[in-house]
Amino acid sequence: MIERVEAARLEPPVETVALEAAAGRVLAEPVAADRDYPALARSVRDGFAVRAADVPGELEVIGEVRAGENFNGEVGAGQAVEIMTGAPVPPGADAIVMIEHVRREGQLAIFAQPAEPGQFINPQASEAHAGEVILHAGRRLDFAAIAMLAATGQQCVSVYAAPRVAILATGDEIVPVSAKPVDHQIRNSNAYSLAAQVRRAGGVPEILPVARDEHSHTQELIERGLGADLLLISGGVSAGKYDIVEHVLAGLGAEFFFDRVLIQPGQPLVFGQALGKFFFGLPGNPLSTMVTFEIFARAALELLGGQDEVWLPMPQARLSRDFQHRVGLTRFLPARLTADAAEVTPLAWRGSSDVPALTRANAFLVVDADRAAWQKGDWIRVLVK
Repeated sequence: MIERVEAARLEPPVETVALEAAAGRVLAEPVAADRDYPALARSVRDGFAVRAADVPGELEVIGEVRAGENFNGEVGAGQAVEIMTGAPVPPGADAIVMIEHVRREGQLAIFAQPAEPGQFINPQASEAHAGEVILHAGRRLDFAAIAMLAATGQQCVSVYAAPRVAILATGDEIVPVSAKPVDHQIRNSNAYSLAAQVRRAGGVPEILPVARDEHSHTQELIERGLGADLLLISGGVSAGKYDIVEHVLAGLGAEFFFDRVLIQPGQPLVFGQALGKFFFGLPGNPLSTMVTFEIFARAALELLGGQDEVWLPMPQARLSRDFQHRVGLTRFLPARLTADAAEVTPLAWRGSSDVPALTRANAFLVVDADRAAWQKGDWIRVLVK
């Protein structure tokens, strides 16, 4: 699926944003170091700058240097300079001795231990050379990247435009969030959970009106949704009499890349392209919608947004109790992961419409299709929410 999107996507438009608005965006142009980092060799400890060949021994302290200063002089034989973390290493010195290992007596510093040349010194250009590309296009900007951009003087940043994502819930049983549903109706929660997932993946969501189980109304809203960069349809993709989404898409000349996946929840998942735009038909039950977005649609959205790499981390944790399931499908089941991510507990739930169970979960167990049972303490994969 990712390969399909990769092959067909166009490079997104580029826009310029202020540095303070760049977090979470995808970088559109490479950024190079504007100078050596560090620009000068500097100390990584508070202590004394010395010639390694002079210690152990008693050395004359000829001055001090702080971060933000230069030492006007040179460390000669039998001399030392008191130095602070981050300060430039004085000429002539080739080692830093930590202050905890030095005894000071007036203008003398007494060193009892030997020093290695280069110890506790961050050499010039050891982090990056001037002109070296340090941030590549296609990277989503996290806090470390923002720090690097600031360090290199980037007040404005070229980023890819965030993809617009239309979200269309379908079904006569769905009413607006503001409505008071009767017993056979449900509020439109899927559209809002999808909007939250879209924002987290770097997209700009647009929630469309609910499509009724009627061909012309559904077609009208699907055509409207295909005006966005990506269309997410929730519901209407199963095999029921009133599940008409695939018929409507077929009438629009859609190419279907697949219409079923071997996972639970989420088997009746549809992915394709129509009118030049990609779409996902996601199952309508809330857990199915959330899981299939995370596993499939999120990667597509990130690629459409210019991100050069996408991944779905599934770390392992130990089970807190015995666990069994029916083989045949890979299952994603609500679970609770401990704060240290060392242990995971399956949660009781009543099926893929059980939103209260989802609110108690912070992860999903990823249960292998060909294994029926696990024992307490066994390792199992998890998908973190």
